[in-house]
Amino acid sequence: MIPATRAGTLGCVTAPVDATATPAWSELSSLRDSFAPDLRDWFAIDPRRAERLSFELADLHVDLSKNLVTDEILAALVRLAEQTGVAERYAAMLAGEHINTTEDRAVLHTALRRPAGAEPALVVDGQHIDADMQSVLTAMTEFATRVRAGEWTGVTGKKVMHIVNIGIGGSDLGPVMVSAALEPYATAGIQARFVSNIDPFDLANKTKDLDPETTLFIVASKTFTTLETLTNARLARDWLWAGLEASGAIDGSDEAKKDAVAHHFVAVSTALDKVADFGIDPVNAFGFWDWVGGRYSVDSAIGLSLMIELGPDVFRELLAGFHAVDEHVRTTPLERNVPVLMGLLNVWYSNFLGAQSHAVLPYAQQLSRFAAYLQQLTMESNGKSVRWDGSPVTTDTGEVFWGEPGTNGQHAFYQLIHQGTRLIPADFIAFANPAYPLEDGGRDVHGLFLSNFLAQTKALAFGKTAAEVEAEGTTGPLVAARTFAGNKPTTSIFAPALTPAVLGQLVALYEHITFTQGAIWGVNSFDQWGVELGKQLALQIAPAIEGDEAAIAAQDASTRSLLAYYAAHRTR
Repeated sequence: MIPATRAGTLGCVTAPVDATATPAWSELSSLRDSFAPDLRDWFAIDPRRAERLSFELADLHVDLSKNLVTDEILAALVRLAEQTGVAERYAAMLAGEHINTTEDRAVLHTALRRPAGAEPALVVDGQHIDADMQSVLTAMTEFATRVRAGEWTGVTGKKVMHIVNIGIGGSDLGPVMVSAALEPYATAGIQARFVSNIDPFDLANKTKDLDPETTLFIVASKTFTTLETLTNARLARDWLWAGLEASGAIDGSDEAKKDAVAHHFVAVSTALDKVADFGIDPVNAFGFWDWVGGRYSVDSAIGLSLMIELGPDVFRELLAGFHAVDEHVRTTPLERNVPVLMGLLNVWYSNFLGAQSHAVLPYAQQLSRFAAYLQQLTMESNGKSVRWDGSPVTTDTGEVFWGEPGTNGQHAFYQLIHQGTRLIPADFIAFANPAYPLEDGGRDVHGLFLSNFLAQTKALAFGKTAAEVEAEGTTGPLVAARTFAGNKPTTSIFAPALTPAVLGQLVALYEHITFTQGAIWGVNSFDQWGVELGKQLALQIAPAIEGDEAAIAAQDASTRSLLAYYAAHRTR
């Protein structure tokens, strides 16, 4: 995929190509105007359609054949990627150019999974990326090994049995998702929990049955200033002190409290002075860099909780899975480049067929948090109305990503996908082998589960005609109610099992899908200024919540009314 480029090809203020002004966009618009999708007919006249439109991506088998595209449309979409410079932008990212223009930063999450000794060595802005990354990975490995072996203990000498990761956004969603997905690999008797919401229920609920003597907190905040994370960290520290004092483990002196924090708190941060002020020994702080965006950081030190819970070997297998997809994207021509093709399909549905949302439907309960993880990855990345040079976008950007695992969704929202009026492309994900094989009366339950995975994509693609409904004996108005239009687009992703490597491949797949769309739309997929205004206003409103009359008076009429309701109904 990657063409020969020279450093600086994509300067910080170089205007992106306007996709709508390319010949490929005009071609796609013409194809859309005469488009009449008919998956039944396409499969009937082309016995090799499934074979031609199925691809191998590391351990993933990706079937694109049930998407609403012809060979002509796919070829035009590939030309759109060529004409908007997708490959060149990817090369610029790998080379460390500052493609995050609004923050003047390189974007190097792919460097986090480069194997040790990768050549040529990556040096960006004078930083030896590989050496620094491997140094942190080694420190994480050594620490995780000590905790798992019982060499790192709490203040009373007891082995750590629970880790509580305190973070939010990218410092939470990735670790939560991976921990759930790889639960079968948590064999060391150490359980990870995750606190993110500033709602006090979250911390209280996650700690209510824990023993302070065997609990280790990881405070994950790059700047060590994140409001939610630092508030929860202070509450966790109070919980630890209160519990240890109540059990007689410490005497409540400042020195004893300091010693307790040193044994029960570590940090993922680069703000070592603030870490030390909190009471954490900076030696026990694991850093990452400004070229790692939060939503791309699960494979950085943000994954420390995972390395402890699952083990260093599992974590490195996860990284290897990421890297396999990175290499596929780097070396594979656009017309067979799976993440690029899937990103192009999303552009086709969003910009030409009017789709506004995208469902991700994993037939694996372990991926219960995968859709939530993708929501941040995709919507925070590409939910933009200006391009990377500050000019307005020229077309719609982004989709609403959502989903639920397995047959749960079938009994909830599949009705809308099958028979609703909205076009909702959907990705179905499944694994040939279950984590826990079980039988019901001699019948393989996983096989029964996967029959639903296969049946749903078939039903969505081919539907059920009125004639077929009538042939079953249905008559009158019920015929229309039981007719399925079909031509509902799906992608099927199959893998042998949900291993650490396969999970890394899945996450990297969606990272690069997101990248492809952002490059075509000309947006900076690596900043998130949209989250800032609400955070700033929250700080201004906080004094009003506490009764400050001047702060109350400064609010708009609606906010003042809501503050009055709060004051009248808050009982404690």
